[in-house]
Amino acid sequence: MIVTEKIQQYVQRLPTSFQTEVLVFVEYLLAKAESDTLRREQRDWSGLSLALAMHGMEDEATPTYTTSDLKVVFA
Repeated sequence: MIVTEKIQQYVQRLPTSFQTEVLVFVEYLLAKAESDTLRREQRDWSGLSLALAMHGMEDEATPTYTTSDLKVVFA
């Protein structure tokens, strides 16, 4: 028996008020899954964007700063 069939059998045995609670919970889980997928896609696009923006900068010389370069010193 597959999971969805088992869930359906259990839900059918519940009173209507509990079935409504199950429905609300399933809708919450679906929204959470869609949100997680969207966040993952955004993170992937962000990483790609950063990689493309930084492309070719690996070989550039990095400036060396000292304390004498500071204009304001906080103590």
